[in-house]
Amino acid sequence: MEGVADQAKTAQLSKENTESQESVITKWWKLLSDLPLFAGSNQQADNAYEPSFSAQSESTVNKYVIGIHPLHNPKKLFEVYGPIVDFIDANMPEADFVLEASRNYEEFNKKLYSGHFDFAMPNPYQTINSLKHGYRVFGKMGDDHDFTGIILVRRDSGINTVADLKGKAVSYPSSSAVAAAMMPQYYLQTHGIDINHDIENRYVGSQESSIINVLRGHVAAGVTWPVPWKLFSKENPQLAEQLEVKWETEPLQNNGWVVRKDLPTEVADKFATLLFNLDQHQQGRGMLARVPVSRFEPANDGTFEPTRAFIAAFIKTVRPLE
Repeated sequence: MEGVADQAKTAQLSKENTESQESVITKWWKLLSDLPLFAGSNQQADNAYEPSFSAQSESTVNKYVIGIHPLHNPKKLFEVYGPIVDFIDANMPEADFVLEASRNYEEFNKKLYSGHFDFAMPNPYQTINSLKHGYRVFGKMGDDHDFTGIILVRRDSGINTVADLKGKAVSYPSSSAVAAAMMPQYYLQTHGIDINHDIENRYVGSQESSIINVLRGHVAAGVTWPVPWKLFSKENPQLAEQLEVKWETEPLQNNGWVVRKDLPTEVADKFATLLFNLDQHQQGRGMLARVPVSRFEPANDGTFEPTRAFIAAFIKTVRPLE
């Protein structure tokens, strides 16, 4: 596998090396001006970065579109997942794979449920829903212990108990985010907060925006999950130091990997093999570290039964889902 890894494309890595020379603080404060602070400002942020396909030469082989749900803003998503897609593409000359970002959860859902994506990594709720739209589960992110919801506050906020959030605003990336919205809302609802009346819920478009909203004091608390929080903390420790994880939920199954059922079995199987073996070679481990996750692993439709149970409890206890 080491020999195969050496053949992978390096264009994305060159780009990352250049970007690493930027000042970390300058990079993040530049990001502040691009991210939406409120749900109503998403249009401006959408226009700031236009998703594009990975560069591909003209070819007669079949092209397959890969969609990753909006874990990050589109630019950041390409930086994190572009090298993985490029690696798979380089090692499957019989097919062309392109990564396509979505500006927000609503756009991603439309593409997923219409069958636009050939392969996709949806969140667990979207994974379950995709089974009704021609997909099957073949894998998932590893590290289920990291699939929790975390609620951040400023260290100087004076918020010490859940009750201190009453009458205040809380930010989330999207109302359909599982770890970064549903799970924390369920936590608050079962710990004395009526999330429909006691707090103001602001859905701000991305994980980064949710973190930055609490950092800048626009909300009393911001919700995310460990993966983007680890990335933010690594890239900007000075800013992250101003925040603390005040509460964390119990874990659920991590994000799924799905494939359209009408794709050739040999294509789906080879894609899965390359994806699941990234942790077996140095180049792949470097790609996984950017996510960050230790591995991707096999799964099937039944893997997400606990998520189904949680969703049912959430709808009954907290709020309806569209």
